[in-house]
Amino acid sequence: MVYVALLRGINVGGNNKVNMKALQTSFERAGMSDVVTYINSGNIVFGHDSTDASALAATLEAVIADDFGLKIRVVVRSIDEYALVMDALPPTWTNDKAMKSDVMFLWDEIDDQSIMGKLGIRPDIDSVIYVPGAVLWSVDRANATRSGMQRLPSSPIYKQMTIRNVNTTRKIYELMLSGSRAS
Repeated sequence: MVYVALLRGINVGGNNKVNMKALQTSFERAGMSDVVTYINSGNIVFGHDSTDASALAATLEAVIADDFGLKIRVVVRSIDEYALVMDALPPTWTNDKAMKSDVMFLWDEIDDQSIMGKLGIRPDIDSVIYVPGAVLWSVDRANATRSGMQRLPSSPIYKQMTIRNVNTTRKIYELMLSGSRAS
């Protein structure tokens, strides 16, 4: 099965520095196959025979703690779970000068439709979609400072998600699809 591990809070603002080549080696040592990293923000596509994403996440969190001395949360999604996100992601959403669009991958503790009521969404400004495992959010750059999502980093739920822009989200899916064809 092809998976992606999304690490929260590495190589951000000079904190929790992790070398991607060393991380790839750690994943391989932990039994992951066909390991590919994408950019420096903790996106790792890999293969494994397990069907238990929670167990894989726990294994990877332990390996990161052992090898790097960091307590980093990891979200693991199978290619099938990731495909649900991609199916819900409007093709017109971009991350560029005109639009800001992100995917918030959720930890199990907050992964429920009710999360939408806790986000401070401004329906007149924000476009937000819940799909199991993630919240997709988009806003015109001209309105970004007025968005209700601007308050997200100060909310308690912020630490229970990891965020990727739509460009990164799409590239990860391409890598996952390449991995599934190689298997």
